[in-house]
Amino acid sequence: MSVSLYYSAFRATPMTADETAAVERVVAAHRASFPYDDEESLCLYDGGGSEPDEIVAGSTKMPFDPGHVLPVLTHVLNSVTGLRRALPGARWRVHMDDLDVPWHETGGYALPGMDDPELAEAMKDL
Repeated sequence: MSVSLYYSAFRATPMTADETAAVERVVAAHRASFPYDDEESLCLYDGGGSEPDEIVAGSTKMPFDPGHVLPVLTHVLNSVTGLRRALPGARWRVHMDDLDVPWHETGGYALPGMDDPELAEAMKDL
């Protein structure tokens, strides 16, 4: 069974040209620095999404390799944080299946313990 991270932004007004360029920069930076060629990374749907006022939407399937889960999750959530900051006034929903990922104004999107180096090391040994 796979687990996916879903992310979407809603706003009544469409993205401006500057915002579109900012989103493209975040995506390009993410792809250039993504640590694994064999794992799914940040994936935005064409056209922004299927719901009304949805200006950005995407998902990432989490790896089956336990040692890759935290690095992929951290990398993608950092990129989604960049996307949120590039789109002021949008209402965001970020979740792993039924679990909402909390937003922190200073740190962005993260799950509790996600940045724990001991946990990351333990995951590598699985």
